[in-house]
Amino acid sequence: MARSHDPHNPLKSRPNPLDAAGITYIDYKDPDLLRKFLSDRGKIRSRRVTRVTAQQQRQIAAAIKNAREMALLPYAARVGAAR
Repeated sequence: MARSHDPHNPLKSRPNPLDAAGITYIDYKDPDLLRKFLSDRGKIRSRRVTRVTAQQQRQIAAAIKNAREMALLPYAARVGAAR
């Protein structure tokens, strides 16, 4: 069931982290920035979690895929212990 909203307590909007940092271009050669948008399992986080716009999400996804292809980021994180 959906959570109800109290009309006396307005919702606070969460800031866009890319706009707050002043980042306009998402570069695939910046793995530290791209890791912020990956889960611990190596999956790309959703817009709802990362609070970015649809256009920024597409740019992030393309940059992560390019970085994976260039071996700057792993395709998947290791889940278990090394065997």
